Amino acid sequence: MSNDPKEPLLLDHEYDGIQELDNNLPRWWVWLFYLTIIYAAIYLVYYHVTCTGDLSAAEYKNEMKAGDAVKSAAMGKFESSIATLQASKENAVLENGRVIYNKFCAPCHRVDGGGLVGPNLSDDYWIHGSTYTDSVKVIWDGVPAKGMVTWKTVLKPDEIQAVASYIYTLRGAKLATPGKLPENQQPAKPAGPSNFE
Repeated sequence: MSNDPKEPLLLDHEYDGIQELDNNLPRWWVWLFYLTIIYAAIYLVYYHVTCTGDLSAAEYKNEMKAGDAVKSAAMGKFESSIATLQASKENAVLENGRVIYNKFCAPCHRVDGGGLVGPNLSDDYWIHGSTYTDSVKVIWDGVPAKGMVTWKTVLKPDEIQAVASYIYTLRGAKLATPGKLPENQQPAKPAGPSNFE
């Protein structure tokens, strides 16, 4: 056996005829190990001892605050431009609006717009206005008093425009099955509880 330090050393330890071999670790691996220890010490001091850097929870809060500011600015810009919007006639936009409508709106308004829980969108009587911008406002703000959710927290502005453009095409459509009565012809609801004697 050679005394050359680069040659692996056979140790005196033996088990079942197998002699243990002791290889020195490569220098690059040892230095990498030392660097991880140094990095861990710096990390500990920077984040936990001196509290100079933000921990991930605080960083998340800061990012959320910045994201909310960007979102609020975009929503404010859209809200201020609602009055100037016009319905799109592009097939791609209308198809996107149809897909979104079928996913989110059809459960209350029927696939054909005939109305279920929500009002009939194919007739000419709309409580909240029948123009395109009225539709955008209703979708954007919802009608919480009537059970319609506010979609501005779910849909992007361009998606709301696509849905409103699609809904605009449903107006005056001939339905295969009769739709819900127009809102001006709905039977009046009783004022109070009825007495059954």
